[in-house]
Amino acid sequence: MPAHPDRPLVADWLESLRVQRRLSPATISNYHRAAAALLALSGDMRLGEIDPAQIRRFVAGLHARGLSGRTLALTLSAWRSLYRWLSRQRGFRSNPVQAVRAPKAVRGLPKVLSVEQAQRLFDVDADGDCARLRDAAMFELLYSSGLRLAELVSLDLGDGRLDLATGEVTVTGKGSKTRTVPVGTRARDALRRWLEARAGLASPGEAALFVGARGARIAPGTVRARLRAWALRQGIDAVHPHMLRHSFASHLLQSSQDLRAVQEMLGHASVSTTQVYTHLDYQALAKVYDAAHPRARKK
Repeated sequence: MPAHPDRPLVADWLESLRVQRRLSPATISNYHRAAAALLALSGDMRLGEIDPAQIRRFVAGLHARGLSGRTLALTLSAWRSLYRWLSRQRGFRSNPVQAVRAPKAVRGLPKVLSVEQAQRLFDVDADGDCARLRDAAMFELLYSSGLRLAELVSLDLGDGRLDLATGEVTVTGKGSKTRTVPVGTRARDALRRWLEARAGLASPGEAALFVGARGARIAPGTVRARLRAWALRQGIDAVHPHMLRHSFASHLLQSSQDLRAVQEMLGHASVSTTQVYTHLDYQALAKVYDAAHPRARKK
């Protein structure tokens, strides 16, 4: 973070996000970057001296550097949060970001695996290798239950959150919201095989369900790298953990058409966030229509 007279205020705000609001490390890191950008743009100007016109100039400058509308919207959201905290805790009189809006972002659809690709991804024999048994269990669980990567790596052994007997896993996601989602038969089988082999990798007393090569809790970057390599071996390019979550939602919605149920299982606060998967379903139907309808095909 750049040197600035209000840098201690920003540090106090970030600490309040961590301790009081208990935001995830990834979210706090994003807020840290946004605040650093604000301090850099403000130069010698104090945060209390910035007005809405200057905030708009800051946004225009970031947009000119190539930042997308979505990134700018997230940046402005962080700035608003900072100024709300400054108003409540430090007596700032106004929030110059309140009425400023980011340029409209073109919202792309999430990338998902086809059902056939998902089947091919998991059509692998782990051959009793500890690391491969672990990988199979992690990836099956991500796809089976729609977990976020952070939710997966935070699971602990024996804390009751993963119940293979009932086929459920309980996780705490964004905003410290807890949800319980089903675990499918294939994922349960993979998890049982991993639990039988886990002692071959885990350090004594390690609480984490999934561990890395050194026996401690596996790092998110390791999960990403292992999934990418696993998928490449199966002839599928550019697969990442969140793609399994997207695929879970898309495939479940295609089969059930129950938007509310999918929303609950994903842990989305608003159904509008989940509705993006209905557009994916429509795209799939449109492709079938274009291929099959006699008046849709080009001559």
